[in-house]
Amino acid sequence: MALPKHNGMNLTEGPLAKKLLVFAMPILLGNVMQSLNGTINAIWVGNFLGEGAFAATSNANNIMFFLLSLVFGIGMASTILVGQRIGAKDEIGAKRVVGASALFYVLLSVLIAAAGLLLSTRILHWMQTPADSMDYALGYIRITFIGIPFMFFFNFVMTILRGAGDAKTPFYFLLLSALLDIALNPLLIFGFGPIPRMETAGSALAAVIAQGISLAAFIAYLYRQKHPLRLTGSDRRYVRLDPQIIKLLVRKGIPMGLQMLTVSSSAIAVVSLVNSFGSAATAAFGAAMQISSYVQMPAMAIGGAVSAAAAQNVGAGKWDRVHRTTGIGCLFNLLMTGLLVALIYGWNERILHIFLKDESAIQIGMNINHITLWAYIVFGITFVVSGVIRSTGAVMIPLLTTFLALWCFRIPFAYYLGKTFGLNAVWWSFPIGFVCALLLSASYYFWGSWRKSSMKIDPPGGEAVSVS
Repeated sequence: MALPKHNGMNLTEGPLAKKLLVFAMPILLGNVMQSLNGTINAIWVGNFLGEGAFAATSNANNIMFFLLSLVFGIGMASTILVGQRIGAKDEIGAKRVVGASALFYVLLSVLIAAAGLLLSTRILHWMQTPADSMDYALGYIRITFIGIPFMFFFNFVMTILRGAGDAKTPFYFLLLSALLDIALNPLLIFGFGPIPRMETAGSALAAVIAQGISLAAFIAYLYRQKHPLRLTGSDRRYVRLDPQIIKLLVRKGIPMGLQMLTVSSSAIAVVSLVNSFGSAATAAFGAAMQISSYVQMPAMAIGGAVSAAAAQNVGAGKWDRVHRTTGIGCLFNLLMTGLLVALIYGWNERILHIFLKDESAIQIGMNINHITLWAYIVFGITFVVSGVIRSTGAVMIPLLTTFLALWCFRIPFAYYLGKTFGLNAVWWSFPIGFVCALLLSASYYFWGSWRKSSMKIDPPGGEAVSVS
């Protein structure tokens, strides 16, 4: 059964380069808004509450990224399944995936939020959060945990629509969330009228309120527009823990989640090492990571477009377009990320002054950028290649390559170089890890068996339908 017409893009036909670019632009603009939102919030905290508060939010945000990784795999597996079902023109299969994965996602996010609230103090101590940052970090992270179900489900809805080829609608509501967050931050950080001064906790509460409102508006819009993937009363039978769908989500989603956990846990390991050098180093690293988030945006946007396009074409059995998608995605990343890196190198110190006032922290931040920024071009190419590989459901080798690149190369190098040669040497672990990841991923792409991977859904009363 063909899906009804909606805002999604058919990525299995027509000029591929043009469609990838058009599909990637809303994702890129959404990433810009999210990073701009985080940057503006960081400016408020760093400039008006001090380096200790800024270091606190940097530590807490790394924990949030870690927790998002726990459910990222389920969301990504759902996106691939939906994309493949769209490519195969299977409406019932797509709705079954949406219903089962939505329920599973909600249950997981509630459990994670509850566990996080109970363990927040212990987690911050384990990360060696500086003493002068602890109170700030604790207030920030506790409120963020409360908002995790809203945050996670908002991201889930966005990824499902992108899997269906619709990148525009998620962008509009992401923009709404970012604008609300930007407006609420100064009010809740510093207080106004009857609103009390909440400092870093206010910044967290602003994000929770903004995402909660945007999520409600997002869902209302999808139902008002009668989006083909919305679940109506007649579709309530799909809102259940469908054993076949859940098995696929777990079997494919857990390795992808573990891959994200590998990335986020390695980031926390680096932050913990940097924390041992004091608040100035932590603040500088936080500022550098804010800047690198912008550098990564083209790769993330192109990677999202590539993954959606590859999944649809795998579902349609069009392998020539799958491979063309890889080449076009790598070229786009090289051009766009390379341009951003060149611009930031030219304005390095001035950009760091936006976040930091302490001159020692600024010098550390400049060193971080000089050593690491160019390597994000390598990261972007790896991200594109891995996205295409995962679109078939091949997840174990990408997990292994990520683990080897980060925990067998990057982290050991970071701790050895940092303790042997000092703080500046830590930053060389970034390009080392990125280059290793690219070599491993490219080798699997050219010579691995990822094309033989498959994800199957049994139609009611029928035989299994292969999607590869």
